[in-house]
Amino acid sequence: MILGIGTDLANIDRIQGVLDRFGDRFRHRVFTETERRKAEARADIAGTYAKRWAAKEACSKALGTGLRMGIAWKDMAVANLPTGQPVMAVTGWAADRLAQMTPEGHEAIIHVTLTDDHPWAQAFVVIEARPL
Repeated sequence: MILGIGTDLANIDRIQGVLDRFGDRFRHRVFTETERRKAEARADIAGTYAKRWAAKEACSKALGTGLRMGIAWKDMAVANLPTGQPVMAVTGWAADRLAQMTPEGHEAIIHVTLTDDHPWAQAFVVIEARPL
């Protein structure tokens, strides 16, 4: 069963501007160490950050809260499987919210997909509840 769906579209040039203006302050406030390492190793640094920004926004929407009610940027983190497939992990308040949403006898699975075509980065998040 689907518990939540979220999407977001981020402008890569806007994210580049924020990186230029705020640098590490922005990076450390919004992104986990794993996300920063991934982005800084890529040729398109701003595009990589923009996709992860969009994923966090999309995840917050799928959780039914948006970025309010105590959720923090780093409570949602994008990593990649060895195949390159993106995965979303939640901690803190986002994990608490996910647990509240998940029906008894089910496990929550967060599906995420990312894409970009300059100047846009886009993410979709679907939260699924599977019976145990």
